[in-house]
Amino acid sequence: MMDLIKEYWQQYLWGTEGRPSGMVVTLWLTILSVCLGFMLAIPLSLARVSTNPIISRLTLAYTYLFRGTPLYVQLLLIYTGIYSLHAVRATPLLNYFFRDAFRCTILSFTLNTGAYTTEIFAGAIRATSLGEIEAGRAFGMSTLTLYRRIILPSALRRALPAYSNEVILMLHATTLASTATIADILKVARNAASDYYLPFVAYGIAALLYLVVSFLLVWSFHLAERKWLAHLRPAIKRMG
Repeated sequence: MMDLIKEYWQQYLWGTEGRPSGMVVTLWLTILSVCLGFMLAIPLSLARVSTNPIISRLTLAYTYLFRGTPLYVQLLLIYTGIYSLHAVRATPLLNYFFRDAFRCTILSFTLNTGAYTTEIFAGAIRATSLGEIEAGRAFGMSTLTLYRRIILPSALRRALPAYSNEVILMLHATTLASTATIADILKVARNAASDYYLPFVAYGIAALLYLVVSFLLVWSFHLAERKWLAHLRPAIKRMG
């Protein structure tokens, strides 16, 4: 057990010369996919609640596709399926992009979390109080200003609890990256278990690392909810 920890602790946490650690890779996968998915979801959530049926249904088709199929299958299609197409390999830019495992993994994770986040934000937008909208219109706000100053800020605050769950799920989903030969925490654990035949120790360390990161994310979102959702907490009546 101690030999495993002594040999692999750097690969788990700090990395070796020229190679990032499993923790760094996992965090990069999570941060990049969540940030890109967030930026993708903002305009798509607006399209999802659009009164234009074509725009709304096209967005629904995207979210239904990526929420209705397993992320693992999406990763395989993007990483191995698309690159197997002759048209992709014959196009220099596409060939450059899809032959890299990390880029393909980020793309699949972004599209997946973007679909879930779009529906979360769209639901929060639909739940915006009519009174807030009418108050904005009473001040003469245009539709763009209304969304920018009232609807979107209000919706994003309400969506925070559901969105925090999506971020945690995205962290857990990064374990699939090891199937695309990316050396994340789980890949390091597999190598350690294979070398020392101590799967309980190797995977136990990986589980502990995921648990620590999950706790930090939950704690961060809890602080954000306390700050931005304070007005939704019921007032506490003082006794006496």
